[in-house]
Amino acid sequence: MLTGSTILVTGGTGSFGNRFIPMTLEKYNPARIIVYSRDEMKQWDMAKGYQDDPRIRFFIGDVRDRDRLYRALDGVDYVVHAAATKIVPTAEYNPFECVKTNINGAMNVIDACIDKGVKGCVALSTDKASSPVNLYGATKLASDKLFVSGNSYSGADGCRFSVVRYGNVMGSRGSVIPFFMSLEDGVETPVTDPRMTRFMISLEEGVELVWHAFDDMIGGEVYVRKIPSMTIGDIAEAARPGVAQTVVGIRPGEKLHEQMIGEEDAPHTYEYDNHFKIIPAIHNWSADPVRIRDGVKVPENFVYSSANNTEWMTKADLQKWIEDNRAKIGKI
Repeated sequence: MLTGSTILVTGGTGSFGNRFIPMTLEKYNPARIIVYSRDEMKQWDMAKGYQDDPRIRFFIGDVRDRDRLYRALDGVDYVVHAAATKIVPTAEYNPFECVKTNINGAMNVIDACIDKGVKGCVALSTDKASSPVNLYGATKLASDKLFVSGNSYSGADGCRFSVVRYGNVMGSRGSVIPFFMSLEDGVETPVTDPRMTRFMISLEEGVELVWHAFDDMIGGEVYVRKIPSMTIGDIAEAARPGVAQTVVGIRPGEKLHEQMIGEEDAPHTYEYDNHFKIIPAIHNWSADPVRIRDGVKVPENFVYSSANNTEWMTKADLQKWIEDNRAKIGKI
């Protein structure tokens, strides 16, 4: 599907874009990938790695700017919407700005995709959008609902919209692993609560889930990858073996455990080998055999939480991942 196409990535200079672009260039050889973001310095730095590749274009713009999006989407076949305000405490203290990007920006992307004849759009979501307790999660839940409903506005032959939802990306900029590793020797490792659990996913797995969504979606599906959990205490121990830990308390807006599928979504959720798929109830889509394919409906009270996960990453597993990826941790 993506081979020979033109793809635009909003927020394309972020962690996801930095991995999605080289992987997609290698696997699908698209005609063009357009990096759409508002940070000129990140674009400048990123462009240095693609000076000899005519398939990469850079476009300064903000998803808040509807007119700029319309200009950027000329001739675009597929969109990956990765732009977001996503740091939980930042969103708690700057709620209006978070809403402008995550909700108003989502509406702009949807309208522009429909009006400019884009074939398909996959939006990146987060575990914090399931039963949200913080503003970031609430805005991403609203964004998810907007992208699902976008299929109602685009018509039978218009742009198809779907969502991918996953947990903490290991080693990404601003995440906890590079923070722990940046601490000086002799400093105890600050952890919010040693009981806290989080889902763990690599950038490569996130990219593969987006590819799968493009290949599989009919419109309106929320794809949730099966990934392991870890406690924050074990993450800290893997990043700084043998270093004492200090409990500093949960930050504003944080949960003790994350969730990607809530009990309310269970009646419309189907399980597959490597992922789950939440199919919306609107228009009776959740009973559509074309959307369900070979999925098996989950139990009535099913919840997919980082606390009740059946798959766990060990400290040894994470330590091996850190050693294998040390050069890029915190840089993308």
